[in-house]
Amino acid sequence: MQQQQPKPPLPSDDKRWKLVNATMRRHGYTAHALIETLHSVQDAFGFLDETALRFVAASLDVPLSKVYGVATFYHIFMLKPQGRHTCVVCTGTACYIKGADTLLANIHSRYDINPGDTTADNRLSLLTARCVGACGLAPAVVLNGDVLGKQEIATLVNTLEALD
Repeated sequence: MQQQQPKPPLPSDDKRWKLVNATMRRHGYTAHALIETLHSVQDAFGFLDETALRFVAASLDVPLSKVYGVATFYHIFMLKPQGRHTCVVCTGTACYIKGADTLLANIHSRYDINPGDTTADNRLSLLTARCVGACGLAPAVVLNGDVLGKQEIATLVNTLEALD
């Protein structure tokens, strides 16, 4: 029987780490718990930072490169804090043809952010998605979880300005 490696200590006294550790313990600290554990970290902290990635890798005895690879492969995982509001512009074929690139360009010029960035005041994060499954509503935007279809520049900017 193979001897278990001792588990690393929690990164801090923050009680949220106990929730993350409980997820790993529930799965026996096995590698197949990686995605669920990353979800647990993101649910607890809002994003995955280097400390979290290293702790998960050591706890599940998975190479850091694999943890980072999973965290960057799935668009649901965030590697930096997100703004109070999240705007996801669909860049699928239908949305792109109908003007998603123009929406992104206007958001960039208005808020000085690129996809993956958050405004300096942490008010708005801008993301893109390959497809949000709303091709009939192209161009589609997901704003704080709500799908907005057939977006025009003026409409979207007015909606973004009305946030908060």
